[in-house]
Amino acid sequence: MATMLDVSLRAGVSKATVSRVLNGTGQVKDSTRQQVFKAMEELGYRPNFLAQSLANRTSNSIGLVVSTFDGFYFGRLLQQASRQTETHGKQLIVTDGHDTPEREEEAVQMLADRRCDAIVLYTRFMREKAIMALIDRIPMPLIVINRDVSQARDKCVFFEQQDAAFKAVEYLISQGHRAIGCITVPIHTPTGKARLMGYRKALEKHGIRWDAAKVRYGDAGMTSGYEQCQALLQEGVTFSALFACNDDMALGASKAIHQAGLRIPQDISLFGFDDAPSARWLEPGLSTVCLPIDIMITTAIDQAMRLAAEQPIETIPPFTGTLVLRDSVAPGPHFKALK
Repeated sequence: MATMLDVSLRAGVSKATVSRVLNGTGQVKDSTRQQVFKAMEELGYRPNFLAQSLANRTSNSIGLVVSTFDGFYFGRLLQQASRQTETHGKQLIVTDGHDTPEREEEAVQMLADRRCDAIVLYTRFMREKAIMALIDRIPMPLIVINRDVSQARDKCVFFEQQDAAFKAVEYLISQGHRAIGCITVPIHTPTGKARLMGYRKALEKHGIRWDAAKVRYGDAGMTSGYEQCQALLQEGVTFSALFACNDDMALGASKAIHQAGLRIPQDISLFGFDDAPSARWLEPGLSTVCLPIDIMITTAIDQAMRLAAEQPIETIPPFTGTLVLRDSVAPGPHFKALK
């Protein structure tokens, strides 16, 4: 069996450098880290994590709590989290928070009991007070993703949901749309509230009256998007554009629009949110908001590792979305007037 010394000789570095790469400690250049991983792969070297844990009094693992395993979003998040954890020479332990604050808290405590070196929590429902209590209670660093916790901003990695929704709806307005429908994601979540608020703020900025009849409250799934859009159409609500607060609901809404004998974008323009892989395959391609999921989870894990190594950290600025414009939006009734 290959040894750590064999790896160091193959990689052309010291045994101490190999140890730092495996333990995720000290300063090691990324090119050197990749050399070590390449040598390990070529030699078939498998570090004894149990022995390392006993020697270093760490578990050599990063814990990750996600609210659900469903959908492309969390698939991408988990894939990138695994890759980034490996670059630090750690193992990733993932558990499901089952979309409830109580289960999320239990999941964090379970990972703390396993003595993970650090924990990353993706939460949609947990209150700030409960998050702060966890940060204070567990002995290892806790990084929170998807939430802006005002009392622990240096331990948060979050996305400007309201601003992204505002930009999406303002784009529809710039294209001459005034009657804009909206289908929300679960409104009892901070994400749902923020995206709906972005919609309202854009209307308000441009002097467009809020019309409660144009808003339907969904549960984030395709079926919900279909049913809520169908309800808008059957109730005779007038709208030239529809803002769906995620792409799955936009896809469901597209079926309801087609079944009603209407065309996208000639009769109704459609805008989504998330830039799911399916968005580009919709006919016509779905205009949407791209979230920097990969960079966010990478940043969260790097911040967690710095805290675990007792290195200084800085507050991470909020991430912002990018509009991805495809073919599902056409000029609206007021477009000529704008020009």
